[in-house]
Amino acid sequence: MSESSTGAAAAEAVTQAAAATGNWRRAGVAGAAIGVIAAGAAAGVAIERLTVGRGMRKKARLALDASGPYGSLRGTPGTAYADDGTELSYEVEEVEADSAQAPRRRRLFGRRAPAPVTVVFSHGYCLNQDSWHFQRAALRGVVRAVYWDQRSHGRSGRGADQVDRKAPVSIDQLGRDLKAVIDAAAPEGPIILVGHSMGGMTSMALADQFPELIRERVVGVALVGTSSGRLGEVNFGLPVAGMNAVRRVLPGVLRALGSQAELVERGRRATADLFAGVIKRYSFSRKDVDPAIARFAERMIEATPIDVVAEFYPAFAEHEKADALEHFAGLPVLVLAGDKDLVTPSEHSEAIADRLPEAELVLVPDAGHLVMLEHPEVVTDRLADLLVRAVEEARSAAL
Repeated sequence: MSESSTGAAAAEAVTQAAAATGNWRRAGVAGAAIGVIAAGAAAGVAIERLTVGRGMRKKARLALDASGPYGSLRGTPGTAYADDGTELSYEVEEVEADSAQAPRRRRLFGRRAPAPVTVVFSHGYCLNQDSWHFQRAALRGVVRAVYWDQRSHGRSGRGADQVDRKAPVSIDQLGRDLKAVIDAAAPEGPIILVGHSMGGMTSMALADQFPELIRERVVGVALVGTSSGRLGEVNFGLPVAGMNAVRRVLPGVLRALGSQAELVERGRRATADLFAGVIKRYSFSRKDVDPAIARFAERMIEATPIDVVAEFYPAFAEHEKADALEHFAGLPVLVLAGDKDLVTPSEHSEAIADRLPEAELVLVPDAGHLVMLEHPEVVTDRLADLLVRAVEEARSAAL
């Protein structure tokens, strides 16, 4: 099947799914709009696939799945419980003790050793905690770190409110979820918040609702490829007219798709080649990104059920947390983004830095939305520098 016919099949699948709920007119417009997106994405990947058969590509994906080490790092597992009862899965990486080389430290009688700094990593939309693979590999054993899966993602449970009450997801809810994880996995001691995309928004929501936690315990913040609001203006690299049409119909289409999850998941599998190209286009900027890394990102995104995609999408249009950034003022803050990010454009990171003039702003050249996978050495280097500054400032403040 050609890339163009695959795009048509994707549009037809949208039409059928929406028609099942009686939205014929909406489905026709939505099918056309998403067909435009599919065709545009297909054009970007067609050349590299013209001479490669579907069976060969399937074998290549299986080989990459078997050989790639990405996402294999594990820590000590734990479970936190959100305020609606949702089970939130997290893992803790402790500092490695080397008693043979560690210097002997005097401790005053009866005084406990201070709790170590804990770095809490929050991942983005349709990803999971493994998206921090390279940073985790570099930092494990060096700092105490917590990696967690947002509700309905990764190993965490489906959102209880979403399943039981059909309640919409909100970024504020994610902020409360993060508070539950911190209470369970890092109940004491200083904290450094690291968030990518939706994870950065989660950190902002935490600050907005729990400013005393930020004031009393947070000693550093990293906001990677994220936004403090106005996401409804993002055009995802598409012509403005086409994006306006998509924006009008997409929420309804996603609801229709979510109500026909089994049918849509079959369609996703049938059009895996097309969506691999879409994922690559919106995740990375470099043409020569390691195929194993591209496949790793593809697997994470594919693992997010379509009904979860539909539940979360409206929350981004409502996300406005620019005022919450003031709670990070005075802290060591890293704001980092890829300069070719089509999902949360680098202008959004610049807007955050304008609100936090003392923050370090890093725009990574030739980098897309998954900058921590595409340019891991840059992200890890700047993150390590932030950790050193935050720990030093925290120690100075404690003296």
